[in-house]
Amino acid sequence: MEIALRREVIVNKQICRICMVFLSVIAISLGAFVRIPLPFTPVPITLQTFFVLLSAALIGRKLSIIAQGIYVFMGILGLPVFTGAASGLVYLFSPTAGYLIGFILASIFTTVSLKWLKQGYFSVMLVFCASSVVILLSGSLWLKVSLGVSITQALFMGFIPFIFGDLLKSQAASFVYLKLNKRVKEILY
Repeated sequence: MEIALRREVIVNKQICRICMVFLSVIAISLGAFVRIPLPFTPVPITLQTFFVLLSAALIGRKLSIIAQGIYVFMGILGLPVFTGAASGLVYLFSPTAGYLIGFILASIFTTVSLKWLKQGYFSVMLVFCASSVVILLSGSLWLKVSLGVSITQALFMGFIPFIFGDLLKSQAASFVYLKLNKRVKEILY
């Protein structure tokens, strides 16, 4: 039974990489639909951060940036993949668009940081927490610009309310990453 479970269905590594990119895009898109609106901010709580961090760590910098690019491109084309089933080019000027840029920056930060750190639970969680800060800061800075509020107001709308949730998502992503990392690397590389 063990041998059957370890047997790869798809032997071509390039096909495996393409599949992982599209699985990442689908997961990030579905994460946008797990949405809890907050009354004091235009930014909802979503599961996207969890999937952004996990996909970056599992599939690597190049593939995760491609996945983020495909995700944004699909939304621009009109597919309802953004938070609240939003889509279109106009979304890139909405108050929450800064988080999309944060997704890309966090993907880069995550992959570079994990490359240099020991792969233990606490070090991975620390990288994921720092990557979440990158996303939250990027989103908060865009909130400041797009809404014309002070930096303090932007942080209270786009950063502080999300700290606890992002800490939980970082913990969960760390656990899943450490369970899947070795096998995903065997499949992709």
